Amino acid sequence: MAEVPTRPPADGETLALARQLIARASVTPEDGGCQDILAQRLQSRGFSVERLRFGAVDNLWARRGSSRPLVCFAGHTDVVPPGPLREWRSDPFVPTVADGRLFGRGAADMKTPLAAMTIAAEDFLRAVPDPRGSIALLITSDEEGAATDGTARVVERLQARGEAIDYCIVGEPTCAAQLGDTIRNGRRGSLSGTLKVRGVQGHIAYPQLAKNPVHLAAPVLAELAAMQWDSGNQYFPPTTWQISNIHAGTGAANVIPGELEAQFNFRFSTASSVASLKERLHAVLDRHAFEYSIEWTLGARPYLTPRGDLVDKLAAAIGEVSGIQPEVSTGGGTSDGRFIAEICPQVAEFGPVNDSIHKLNENVDLAAIEPLREIYLRTLRKLLA
Repeated sequence: MAEVPTRPPADGETLALARQLIARASVTPEDGGCQDILAQRLQSRGFSVERLRFGAVDNLWARRGSSRPLVCFAGHTDVVPPGPLREWRSDPFVPTVADGRLFGRGAADMKTPLAAMTIAAEDFLRAVPDPRGSIALLITSDEEGAATDGTARVVERLQARGEAIDYCIVGEPTCAAQLGDTIRNGRRGSLSGTLKVRGVQGHIAYPQLAKNPVHLAAPVLAELAAMQWDSGNQYFPPTTWQISNIHAGTGAANVIPGELEAQFNFRFSTASSVASLKERLHAVLDRHAFEYSIEWTLGARPYLTPRGDLVDKLAAAIGEVSGIQPEVSTGGGTSDGRFIAEICPQVAEFGPVNDSIHKLNENVDLAAIEPLREIYLRTLRKLLA
């Protein structure tokens, strides 16, 4: 294995690039020019850069090399809205260093990881100009929003032309307390539904002439809430079912409603399938024999990368740099890893501490920035050198 020299933490190139990116206001689905900055750097290092715009979304696919294996870094330049500006300690789009931290919207989620990935790729190629495989970056501006014209569309384009990815590291902020404590090797799926139970509207004093959908639905909803959908597995907790919104009634106190609407969501593991969850839920509803309809929305399928090449080498790099053994977890919400898993058998997520993401005064520890770059660099070395 070729030795890739490391650089001192005081180097600051990753911090400088992170500050450049944070300074570009890029509230989803806007990119704000971030991808221009990254594209220029990558092109100067020999990457072939492809700009892919779908709808209002800017995407970037940059690749250097044509051989396998292909290692891809993935991330997003869009950020969530900053919220009330007066409650920030500084302008959210003016990167500010204070108290040993870098403040700004996107500092942790995920402009610092993007900077660390880019500099790590440059460092690696500087030391190993002819690696045994290829490096790519897949960058979108549609992760924090609808996520319909971003990574999902890029994956469709790559799939259509037969371009597969062997390993992918998504730079989501995964760590709980310190850099290196958590790798995500999968995510649960998300399946939502809107249930409408139909009754007969009427005067509340004449219930015999009406049919109350609240009364019809109440025992069914209680049964669904108490069900065990599966037991999970060694990587995932059991599937959960939760009601998020429920509504019935006209607003008048003397009217039996004619319809009840309930919105619900499954967060499900690989122990269940979309089809099995739908089938079991419909079976409960059908047994109660009332009129209903459901509109289903599949937000994400679960994905899983078992311990193996990517997870083990990423964990080894973390151990070398941070001196800790990371927990390998599938917790949290969804990420663009769910799309990339369609064309990549090994997807892992790793980035900085996530305790300030989406909050006022989002920030990242300055002392973690160069170690993050170093972890990405060492993982590249283990996979390609």
